[in-house]
Amino acid sequence: MSLRQMEYFMAVVDEASFTRAAETLHVTQSALSHQIKALERSVGGALLERMPRGVRLTPMGRAFRPHAELAVRSAAQARRAARAAAGAEGGELHIAAVHSVSVGILPDVFARWRAAHPGVLLHLHEYATTEALEEEVERGTADLAVGPAPRDWPGTVVPVGEEEIVLVVPFDDRFAGRTTVTLPELADRPWVRCAMEPLVEGERFLDWVCGRAGFRPRTAVYTEHTSTAVRMAAAGVGVCTAPSYIVGGAVGEDCAVLTPDPPWRRPLTVFTRVPPTGAAEAFVDLLRTAWPAPGVPARPADACGTVGVAG
Repeated sequence: MSLRQMEYFMAVVDEASFTRAAETLHVTQSALSHQIKALERSVGGALLERMPRGVRLTPMGRAFRPHAELAVRSAAQARRAARAAAGAEGGELHIAAVHSVSVGILPDVFARWRAAHPGVLLHLHEYATTEALEEEVERGTADLAVGPAPRDWPGTVVPVGEEEIVLVVPFDDRFAGRTTVTLPELADRPWVRCAMEPLVEGERFLDWVCGRAGFRPRTAVYTEHTSTAVRMAAAGVGVCTAPSYIVGGAVGEDCAVLTPDPPWRRPLTVFTRVPPTGAAEAFVDLLRTAWPAPGVPARPADACGTVGVAG
């Protein structure tokens, strides 16, 4: 069994066709079939069922697939890491990030990176949750992830900054002339919630924090992305929570931003399977420079200082 055979197997699975897989791999269909048959002999059975139109996995193939996928992805990541370690001017870098970071932070960072390192190709993979980031880094889809600190991560975690979570209301809201607001003052208001809202002690963040303030939030609408929630809040649908760096880029001057009293903050990190080197290390250094250094968060027991609300 060879890595090439597993790469060929994954190509057939992804394309659901020997013909299309051969075209993607730039090999003849007979050469591809020969390698797949050799792979099947080595594992002791058929991995693919040849259909009149396309192919499908056999039970043995379904069991084999995740391991082959991990091997192929790990090999690709190893090649990227080796090239990147030779210097930040070659190779490519795969970066996973939660949506809000992708929208609010990375455009400027990527622009600065491209100006300094035009020889490195960047791939951005966006996800909704920290858990999804962890899975993709573990699978080798990404070389590094940018987002809230993961729990019990076995690899490297590098703090890069801190995000402040703010409240968004329309520009003509009765609180628009203020800079801060306490949660009990918002007890009668509808809320725009985001599907990326994390869990805290088994509850969604807003339910948890409002419950500690003595009320349960009245949800007006759920959205998929933080930037959509901000626009909904600006339009008057309800109050929403969002990282402060999302608000200006999402709605300009159409809303008012309030800081919760006490404030909400959460640290953000870069995490990798192995210590970053070469291009990955250079990217982490740039991100830390572009992002304000982490401050001292409020204590979670008093002010939800290290938890956030949207991915």
